[in-house]
Amino acid sequence: MTDTSTDIINALAGALDQIIDPISAKGLLASGRAAPPRIADGRVSIILDVTGLNAETRNRLESEIKAGLGACAGVAEVRVAMTSSRNGASTVKKPKLIAVASGKGGVGKSTISTNIAVALARMGSKVGVVDADIYGPSQPRLLGIEGIRPTATDKKLDPVASPYGVSLLSMGQIVKPGQAIAWRGPMAGNALSQLVDGAWDGFDYLVIDLPPGTGDVQMSMIQKHKPDGAVIVSTPQDLALMDATRAIDLFNTAGVPIIGLIENMAGYQCPHCGEISDPFGQGGAEAAAKVLNVPFLGRVPLELSIRVASDAGEPPASRADDVHFAALAAKVAAWEPKS
Repeated sequence: MTDTSTDIINALAGALDQIIDPISAKGLLASGRAAPPRIADGRVSIILDVTGLNAETRNRLESEIKAGLGACAGVAEVRVAMTSSRNGASTVKKPKLIAVASGKGGVGKSTISTNIAVALARMGSKVGVVDADIYGPSQPRLLGIEGIRPTATDKKLDPVASPYGVSLLSMGQIVKPGQAIAWRGPMAGNALSQLVDGAWDGFDYLVIDLPPGTGDVQMSMIQKHKPDGAVIVSTPQDLALMDATRAIDLFNTAGVPIIGLIENMAGYQCPHCGEISDPFGQGGAEAAAKVLNVPFLGRVPLELSIRVASDAGEPPASRADDVHFAALAAKVAAWEPKS
């Protein structure tokens, strides 16, 4: 971080603490009401915990934050993502929200999401998947239920059951196959809300396959449906690990615990000679996990059988001889946030 960036962050933090939390009477940072500010290319992102605040107070704080931080030098835009704890009086069982994320595309995040969900279901849990990758939905293909549209009951979408004990809601079930989804951030965020607000009562887990990156859809997810924990997927490649680090930083800033880091495409065994090669590098994700102080959940190799089965809509985790995904799912199931 440059000295100029440090000055800007300090100025933003000071401006935040000039705004008073109505409950504790302390500044927003000092009270823990707001997470430390993040800035990139002049765009400031603020995570604001609005638990216990009414709509009028929430709107007032948002306006004060935008005005106060927007006046700081070097700031072109201020975005406020509001979160709240999901503690309520309802006795209806709500699923544990598990976000699966990556800092960049092409690392196999959706395949990992599918197979962790299927492996959790094989362990006896009731599991749903939300395909939040609005612009590139692939879960209908991965779960073998392409072409089946969801119905709605009482204005809530009903998840579509797959042959593998996992139910799904995805934009890929609603738009025509191959149709481009040219939506801006707010529209994508509203579509995501419809999927997450589906009829998921009674489920144990809801695995949310997020789009790659740290943009509007991810911010909307954290704002409206704060995950209980996040799984980060990366390849061993240095560039992928740099982007995964950004994803971890986003969740840390938002107060979302990191369940762990998975290294995908880790080593390729030649089907002819049996020699192992590492086209994307070796051990990078595990080393990064140690540096970032997050758990390392394990590796998934670059195997032709995984690709072929996934393209055919037959998740490898559904097989009795699965040796990769059951172990990952067991670690996710055993995870509990630190108190």
